[in-house]
Amino acid sequence: MKILQKMLDASIVTGALLGLGGVFLTYLGNPVNSGICVSCFVENIAGALQLHNDPRMSYIRPELIGFLLGSFLVAVKTGRFRVRGGSSSIIRFFVGFFIIVGCAVFIGCPIKMILRLAAGDLTAIAATLGLIFGVWLGVRYIKGGFVLDQPRELPRINGFVIPLLAIILLIFLLVDPVFIKTGQKGPAAWHAPVYVSLLVGLAIGVSAQRSGLCITGGLRNFLLAAEKTLLTGVLTAFLVALIAGSLLGQFSWGMNAQPASHLSHGWTFLAMTMVGLASILIDGCPFRQLIKAGEGDVDAGITTLGMLLGGGFTYAWTLRSTSAGPTFEGKIVVLAGLVFSLVIAMAFRKRIQEKKIPEGRELVRE
Repeated sequence: MKILQKMLDASIVTGALLGLGGVFLTYLGNPVNSGICVSCFVENIAGALQLHNDPRMSYIRPELIGFLLGSFLVAVKTGRFRVRGGSSSIIRFFVGFFIIVGCAVFIGCPIKMILRLAAGDLTAIAATLGLIFGVWLGVRYIKGGFVLDQPRELPRINGFVIPLLAIILLIFLLVDPVFIKTGQKGPAAWHAPVYVSLLVGLAIGVSAQRSGLCITGGLRNFLLAAEKTLLTGVLTAFLVALIAGSLLGQFSWGMNAQPASHLSHGWTFLAMTMVGLASILIDGCPFRQLIKAGEGDVDAGITTLGMLLGGGFTYAWTLRSTSAGPTFEGKIVVLAGLVFSLVIAMAFRKRIQEKKIPEGRELVRE
């Protein structure tokens, strides 16, 4: 009981940090309703590394570096740094790719969805319904026997690769070498001070590693076993963002002319359905993948690299939405991602039905 209470407290703290951090970073310069957005920030980093050529979306976001390094540092300090992997890695890579494209069609990750809702953006309702439906589908497959291959322990050096890449990105951000592109206009130029962003990211990374908070994980645990620990943290993030945003004048109720939004609600629903389902298949939303990569999960690291590739292709191939709605290419890839996710879910469910379903599937933490 004490352990559950501690995890509940940690989830509430992490949720409060996410909600407050998102509003605070917007107040200091981050894009409106996008104080924290994993998918948007991944697209920014992809542009900075010249994986796409849109300077308006090219900037090394310190928040993501903070998530990774915060998780890494606390995991090493507390003995939670466990290097494991080998669970359908190539599948996870492509799932990471599709998740970012789905987020780009909505124009935001699950965390940004919460922040947009808290800021009064009613276009995020379709995204919320889609995400919940996608998680529900994933839970149905879990109950039917779905599970990816079990990871195994790997040599410790494997777990240091992604944190090392985060350190290299931080060096690039501070040194600003010629091959790193930083946009001077648009979203890339809208950012809070570097050190403030990094500190907020570190604080959230530390707290998220301890709590295991995950947007889709919270919904999954509740739908699968009525377990509310992580969901409480998600609701805390919404409430804190709602209160803080209202106090700072960031609340604007309505559906039309909301920042970074569109009115193609059907495609928003489908895109976030895919994001929800795909996140269940790989045990975690984009934010959770970064935290797991920092604590030594090599499969999450490979997913993160797939997310980075997706961040590049969303702009290189216009697999995204604008204020006018999703592009034709974006619609096609959303449908492809849904098909891919459903095929994986059915294939691994059939495989498990031929064997014994592993007992003791972890619910509280990813």
